[in-house]
Amino acid sequence: MAFSIRRLDHVVLRVADLDRAIAFYRDVLGCQEERRVESISLVQLRAGEALIDLIPAPPPAAGRGNMDHFALRIEPFDAAELRRHLEAHGVAVGEIVSRYGAEGDGPSLYIEDPDGNTVELKGPPAA
Repeated sequence: MAFSIRRLDHVVLRVADLDRAIAFYRDVLGCQEERRVESISLVQLRAGEALIDLIPAPPPAAGRGNMDHFALRIEPFDAAELRRHLEAHGVAVGEIVSRYGAEGDGPSLYIEDPDGNTVELKGPPAA
């Protein structure tokens, strides 16, 4: 195997009312706001070692959920080996870029599972 899963890094939810969702995760579940990305109206909440990201979006179409994607923290993140492994299994591999996650900025890529769910594979934070 080219890598192993360490933990869930984050999940991104599409929400109809951003303020209502923030209040729920903060006041009911005890999450703390960690970061905002104003350019896309994203709010990131700390949930233990992981993040719950909220992004405003209209209600999902019939048959679609409100999860945008989830991220798995993996090790090692050897881009060439990871790409080779995934493509050998017929998985289309997205661009590898640095993205913010539960541990900070680090390499990541997007893939889709057989049902079309988006999965982010997230490497360690940049040194």
